[in-house]
Amino acid sequence: MRRILAAGMLLALLTPTLASAQDRPVRWERRSEATQPPITVFHSTEAANLQTAETLRKGEWLVEVSHRFLPPVSDGSDALWGLDGPVFNRLGLAYAVSDRVMVGVLRSNLTDNVELNAKARLLEGGRDRVPFMVGAMGGLAWNTQLSDLPEYDGSERQAYAQLMVNALLGGRLAVGVTPTFLRNPRLEEATADNAVAVGVNGQLYLSSQVSLMGEWVVSEARPGLEHDAGTFGIELETGGHFFKLVLTNTARMNPTQHLGGTPFAFKADELKLGFNITRLLSFGG
Repeated sequence: MRRILAAGMLLALLTPTLASAQDRPVRWERRSEATQPPITVFHSTEAANLQTAETLRKGEWLVEVSHRFLPPVSDGSDALWGLDGPVFNRLGLAYAVSDRVMVGVLRSNLTDNVELNAKARLLEGGRDRVPFMVGAMGGLAWNTQLSDLPEYDGSERQAYAQLMVNALLGGRLAVGVTPTFLRNPRLEEATADNAVAVGVNGQLYLSSQVSLMGEWVVSEARPGLEHDAGTFGIELETGGHFFKLVLTNTARMNPTQHLGGTPFAFKADELKLGFNITRLLSFGG
Protein backbone atom coordinates (compact mmCIF):
# COMPACT_ATOMS: atom_id res chain seq x y z
CA MET A 1 0.00 0.00 0.00
CA ARG A 2 2.82 2.38 0.89
CA ARG A 3 4.48 1.61 -2.46
CA ILE A 4 1.27 2.46 -4.34
CA LEU A 5 0.91 5.78 -2.46
CA ALA A 6 4.59 6.68 -3.11
CA ALA A 7 4.24 5.89 -6.80
CA GLY A 8 1.08 8.04 -7.03
CA MET A 9 2.76 11.00 -5.35
CA LEU A 10 5.81 10.73 -7.65
CA LEU A 11 3.56 10.60 -10.72
CA ALA A 12 1.67 13.69 -9.53
CA LEU A 13 4.93 15.59 -9.11
CA LEU A 14 6.31 14.61 -12.53
CA THR A 15 3.15 15.21 -14.55
CA PRO A 16 3.51 19.08 -14.83
CA THR A 17 7.21 18.69 -15.69
CA LEU A 18 6.49 16.20 -18.46
CA ALA A 19 3.70 18.39 -19.84
CA SER A 20 6.02 21.40 -19.84
CA ALA A 21 8.69 19.43 -21.69
CA GLN A 22 6.17 18.46 -24.34
CA ASP A 23 5.20 22.14 -24.84
CA ARG A 24 8.78 23.36 -25.46
CA PRO A 25 9.47 24.50 -29.05
CA VAL A 26 11.62 22.32 -31.24
CA ARG A 27 15.17 23.66 -31.04
CA TRP A 28 15.72 23.91 -34.78
CA GLU A 29 12.68 26.12 -35.31
CA ARG A 30 13.55 29.76 -36.16
CA ARG A 31 12.51 31.99 -33.24
CA SER A 32 12.87 35.30 -35.09
CA GLU A 33 12.75 36.60 -38.64
CA ALA A 34 15.98 36.27 -40.63
CA THR A 35 17.74 39.58 -41.33
CA GLN A 36 17.73 40.32 -45.06
CA PRO A 37 20.79 41.92 -46.64
CA PRO A 38 20.27 45.54 -47.73
CA ILE A 39 19.33 46.22 -51.33
CA THR A 40 22.38 47.13 -53.40
CA VAL A 41 22.43 48.45 -56.98
CA PHE A 42 25.79 50.19 -57.46
CA HIS A 43 28.53 49.09 -55.08
CA SER A 44 30.06 52.56 -54.86
CA THR A 45 28.56 55.92 -53.85
CA GLU A 46 29.74 57.43 -57.14
CA ALA A 47 30.37 56.40 -60.73
CA ALA A 48 33.21 58.24 -62.50
CA ASN A 49 31.75 61.73 -62.02
CA LEU A 50 28.05 61.12 -61.43
CA GLN A 51 26.68 60.17 -58.04
CA THR A 52 24.72 56.99 -57.32
CA ALA A 53 21.88 56.61 -54.80
CA GLU A 54 24.08 54.42 -52.58
CA THR A 55 25.04 55.79 -49.15
CA LEU A 56 27.43 54.76 -46.39
CA ARG A 57 26.49 53.19 -43.07
CA LYS A 58 26.12 55.48 -40.08
CA GLY A 59 29.47 56.65 -38.71
CA GLU A 60 31.53 55.71 -41.79
CA TRP A 61 33.88 58.09 -43.61
CA LEU A 62 34.84 58.20 -47.27
CA VAL A 63 38.13 59.74 -48.45
CA GLU A 64 38.67 60.46 -52.16
CA VAL A 65 41.64 61.42 -54.34
CA SER A 66 40.94 61.85 -58.07
CA HIS A 67 43.00 63.10 -61.03
CA ARG A 68 42.26 64.04 -64.63
CA PHE A 69 45.30 64.47 -66.85
CA LEU A 70 45.02 67.43 -69.24
CA PRO A 71 47.08 66.23 -72.25
CA PRO A 72 45.12 63.76 -74.40
CA VAL A 73 46.27 60.17 -74.75
CA SER A 74 46.82 60.89 -78.47
CA ASP A 75 49.90 63.01 -77.59
CA GLY A 76 51.71 59.68 -77.44
CA SER A 77 55.04 58.84 -75.89
CA ASP A 78 56.28 62.44 -75.92
CA ALA A 79 53.77 63.20 -73.14
CA LEU A 80 53.73 59.63 -71.77
CA TRP A 81 50.25 59.25 -73.27
CA GLY A 82 49.01 62.17 -71.19
CA LEU A 83 50.50 61.11 -67.86
CA ASP A 84 53.15 63.86 -67.93
CA GLY A 85 50.40 66.28 -66.95
CA PRO A 86 49.56 68.85 -65.83
CA VAL A 87 46.50 67.55 -64.00
CA PHE A 88 43.33 68.70 -62.34
CA ASN A 89 42.88 67.00 -58.99
CA ARG A 90 40.04 66.60 -56.54
CA LEU A 91 40.08 65.83 -52.83
CA GLY A 92 36.92 64.73 -51.07
CA LEU A 93 35.71 63.78 -47.62
CA ALA A 94 32.23 62.48 -46.74
CA TYR A 95 30.61 61.34 -43.49
CA ALA A 96 27.46 59.28 -42.93
CA VAL A 97 25.19 61.03 -40.42
CA SER A 98 22.88 58.02 -40.65
CA ASP A 99 22.46 54.97 -42.86
CA ARG A 100 20.59 57.19 -45.31
CA VAL A 101 22.20 60.63 -45.09
CA MET A 102 25.73 61.77 -45.96
CA VAL A 103 27.41 65.17 -45.83
CA GLY A 104 30.63 66.03 -47.59
CA VAL A 105 33.16 68.52 -48.86
CA LEU A 106 34.97 68.52 -52.24
CA ARG A 107 37.83 70.65 -53.45
CA SER A 108 39.14 70.85 -57.03
CA ASN A 109 42.14 72.90 -58.09
CA LEU A 110 40.22 74.01 -61.19
CA THR A 111 39.26 77.58 -60.17
CA ASP A 112 39.75 76.37 -56.57
CA ASN A 113 36.20 75.05 -56.57
CA VAL A 114 35.15 74.19 -53.00
CA GLU A 115 31.82 72.44 -52.47
CA LEU A 116 29.69 71.57 -49.46
CA ASN A 117 27.06 68.93 -50.18
CA ALA A 118 24.46 66.60 -48.70
CA LYS A 119 23.04 63.35 -50.03
CA ALA A 120 20.06 61.23 -48.97
CA ARG A 121 18.82 57.78 -49.97
CA LEU A 122 15.07 58.31 -50.23
CA LEU A 123 13.75 54.83 -50.92
CA GLU A 124 14.56 51.39 -52.28
CA GLY A 125 12.62 48.30 -53.29
CA GLY A 126 12.12 45.56 -55.87
CA ARG A 127 14.18 43.00 -53.99
CA ASP A 128 12.56 40.01 -55.69
CA ARG A 129 12.42 41.42 -59.23
CA VAL A 130 14.36 44.56 -60.18
CA PRO A 131 16.17 46.13 -57.20
CA PHE A 132 16.05 49.91 -57.34
CA MET A 133 17.08 52.96 -55.33
CA VAL A 134 16.15 56.63 -55.43
CA GLY A 135 18.34 59.31 -53.90
CA ALA A 136 18.71 63.08 -53.87
CA MET A 137 21.76 65.32 -53.59
CA GLY A 138 22.48 69.03 -53.54
CA GLY A 139 25.48 71.26 -53.07
CA LEU A 140 26.83 74.80 -52.89
CA ALA A 141 30.17 75.68 -54.48
CA TRP A 142 32.51 78.63 -54.28
CA ASN A 143 35.14 79.37 -56.94
CA THR A 144 37.85 81.27 -55.14
CA GLN A 145 40.42 81.66 -57.93
CA LEU A 146 39.14 83.52 -60.96
CA SER A 147 42.14 85.77 -61.59
CA ASP A 148 41.52 85.87 -65.36
CA LEU A 149 38.02 87.25 -64.82
CA PRO A 150 38.60 90.70 -63.29
CA GLU A 151 34.89 91.57 -63.27
CA TYR A 152 34.35 89.12 -60.41
CA ASP A 153 35.20 89.57 -56.76
CA GLY A 154 37.11 86.25 -56.54
CA SER A 155 34.30 84.19 -55.01
CA GLU A 156 31.74 83.13 -57.59
CA ARG A 157 28.97 80.91 -56.25
CA GLN A 158 27.25 77.93 -57.90
CA ALA A 159 24.61 75.44 -56.78
CA TYR A 160 22.93 72.24 -57.95
CA ALA A 161 20.18 69.80 -56.99
CA GLN A 162 19.66 66.35 -58.47
CA LEU A 163 17.84 63.05 -58.24
CA MET A 164 19.55 59.68 -58.70
CA VAL A 165 17.35 56.82 -59.93
CA ASN A 166 19.20 53.48 -60.03
CA ALA A 167 18.14 49.94 -60.94
CA LEU A 168 19.85 46.54 -61.16
CA LEU A 169 19.03 44.45 -64.24
CA GLY A 170 19.74 40.74 -64.37
CA GLY A 171 21.79 40.84 -61.19
CA ARG A 172 24.87 42.27 -62.94
CA LEU A 173 23.99 45.43 -64.89
CA ALA A 174 23.42 48.56 -62.79
CA VAL A 175 21.92 51.57 -64.57
CA GLY A 176 21.22 55.10 -63.41
CA VAL A 177 19.56 58.34 -64.53
CA THR A 178 20.43 61.65 -62.86
CA PRO A 179 18.33 64.70 -63.78
CA THR A 180 19.97 67.86 -62.41
CA PHE A 181 19.20 71.54 -61.94
CA LEU A 182 22.35 73.66 -62.08
CA ARG A 183 22.71 77.30 -61.08
CA ASN A 184 25.38 79.38 -62.84
CA PRO A 185 26.98 76.76 -65.12
CA ARG A 186 29.29 79.21 -66.92
CA LEU A 187 31.36 81.46 -64.68
CA GLU A 188 32.44 83.73 -67.56
CA GLU A 189 28.93 85.16 -67.87
CA ALA A 190 28.39 88.48 -66.12
CA THR A 191 25.05 87.28 -64.76
CA ALA A 192 24.19 83.80 -63.51
CA ASP A 193 21.62 81.68 -65.33
CA ASN A 194 20.05 78.27 -64.81
CA ALA A 195 20.60 74.99 -66.63
CA VAL A 196 19.21 71.48 -66.72
CA ALA A 197 21.44 68.46 -67.34
CA VAL A 198 20.67 64.75 -67.48
CA GLY A 199 23.30 62.16 -66.64
CA VAL A 200 23.03 58.47 -67.52
CA ASN A 201 25.42 55.80 -66.29
CA GLY A 202 25.82 52.06 -66.32
CA GLN A 203 28.07 49.46 -64.74
CA LEU A 204 28.50 45.81 -65.69
CA TYR A 205 29.78 43.71 -62.78
CA LEU A 206 32.01 40.97 -64.18
CA SER A 207 32.81 39.67 -60.69
CA SER A 208 32.60 40.85 -57.08
CA GLN A 209 35.78 42.89 -57.65
CA VAL A 210 35.87 43.92 -61.32
CA SER A 211 33.36 45.91 -63.36
CA LEU A 212 33.14 47.99 -66.53
CA MET A 213 31.47 51.39 -66.34
CA GLY A 214 30.38 54.28 -68.51
CA GLU A 215 28.50 57.55 -68.17
CA TRP A 216 27.24 60.44 -70.29
CA VAL A 217 26.00 63.89 -69.24
CA VAL A 218 23.64 65.63 -71.67
CA SER A 219 23.92 69.40 -71.28
CA GLU A 220 23.14 72.57 -73.20
CA ALA A 221 26.00 73.84 -75.37
CA ARG A 222 27.56 77.09 -74.16
CA PRO A 223 30.69 78.98 -75.27
CA GLY A 224 33.66 77.06 -73.97
CA LEU A 225 31.36 74.18 -72.90
CA GLU A 226 30.10 73.03 -76.28
CA HIS A 227 30.13 69.25 -75.74
CA ASP A 228 28.52 66.63 -73.54
CA ALA A 229 30.85 64.94 -71.05
CA GLY A 230 31.41 61.22 -71.60
CA THR A 231 33.49 58.77 -69.58
CA PHE A 232 34.15 55.03 -69.64
CA GLY A 233 36.55 52.79 -67.74
CA ILE A 234 37.10 49.95 -65.31
CA GLU A 235 36.51 49.74 -61.57
CA LEU A 236 38.44 47.55 -59.13
CA GLU A 237 36.94 46.95 -55.69
CA THR A 238 38.87 45.45 -52.81
CA GLY A 239 39.20 45.83 -49.04
CA GLY A 240 37.29 49.08 -48.63
CA HIS A 241 38.94 50.63 -51.70
CA PHE A 242 37.45 51.57 -55.06
CA PHE A 243 39.95 52.25 -57.84
CA LYS A 244 38.51 53.59 -61.10
CA LEU A 245 40.68 54.03 -64.22
CA VAL A 246 38.91 56.09 -66.90
CA LEU A 247 39.12 57.62 -70.35
CA THR A 248 37.14 60.82 -70.73
CA ASN A 249 36.67 64.00 -72.75
CA THR A 250 36.38 66.17 -69.63
CA ALA A 251 38.93 67.17 -67.02
CA ARG A 252 36.25 68.86 -64.89
CA MET A 253 35.27 66.80 -61.83
CA ASN A 254 33.25 68.68 -59.21
CA PRO A 255 29.50 68.53 -59.93
CA THR A 256 29.04 72.22 -60.75
CA GLN A 257 31.89 71.84 -63.26
CA HIS A 258 31.31 68.58 -65.15
CA LEU A 259 27.50 68.93 -65.27
CA GLY A 260 27.81 72.10 -67.36
CA GLY A 261 29.64 70.45 -70.28
CA THR A 262 33.18 70.34 -71.64
CA PRO A 263 35.18 72.14 -74.35
CA PHE A 264 36.50 68.82 -75.71
CA ALA A 265 34.69 66.56 -78.18
CA PHE A 266 34.26 62.87 -77.41
CA LYS A 267 36.67 61.56 -80.03
CA ALA A 268 39.94 59.64 -79.97
CA ASP A 269 42.32 62.60 -80.19
CA GLU A 270 40.61 64.42 -77.30
CA LEU A 271 40.31 61.61 -74.71
CA LYS A 272 42.23 61.97 -71.45
CA LEU A 273 43.29 59.53 -68.76
CA GLY A 274 42.07 59.81 -65.21
CA PHE A 275 41.50 57.90 -62.02
CA ASN A 276 39.41 57.99 -58.83
CA ILE A 277 40.55 56.37 -55.59
CA THR A 278 38.16 56.17 -52.65
CA ARG A 279 38.80 54.62 -49.25
CA LEU A 280 36.12 53.66 -46.74
CA LEU A 281 37.02 54.29 -43.09
CA SER A 282 35.15 53.17 -39.99
CA PHE A 283 36.21 54.05 -36.46
CA GLY A 284 33.37 52.31 -34.72
CA GLY A 285 35.24 49.04 -34.17
